[in-house]
Amino acid sequence: MPQTSHDTKVETTIGQLLRWGVTISAGVVLAAGIWFLTVYGGGPRDYRHFHPEPQSLRSIAGVTDGAFHLNCAYVIQFGLLLLIATPVARVAFTVFAFLKERDWMYVWITVLVLVILLFSLADLQRYL
Repeated sequence: MPQTSHDTKVETTIGQLLRWGVTISAGVVLAAGIWFLTVYGGGPRDYRHFHPEPQSLRSIAGVTDGAFHLNCAYVIQFGLLLLIATPVARVAFTVFAFLKERDWMYVWITVLVLVILLFSLADLQRYL
């Protein structure tokens, strides 16, 4: 089956979405990592005691709030959230692409995949 102009445009857009999502998230993590090391990298380390990360660093709301207040550890986590959100955005975009084509079987399959992704991410949030 030959590809149409719409199929090529969708594939190009998906490729750009994935490329930009990974590039932006990598840039955020890299910049925040360098920032973190310049602020905290020179201090002595105490490996005799375990110090867990704060609970706010393990929730989406806490990470976005900390990143908004420009805390470098939270900005690193925010960059990782962007990386996780990239393939989810790809699936969501694909739903709309199939809707435009009126390919209902693929719309429902892709919606099912998106729901499973969102439920698994919400369930993962409970364990963090």
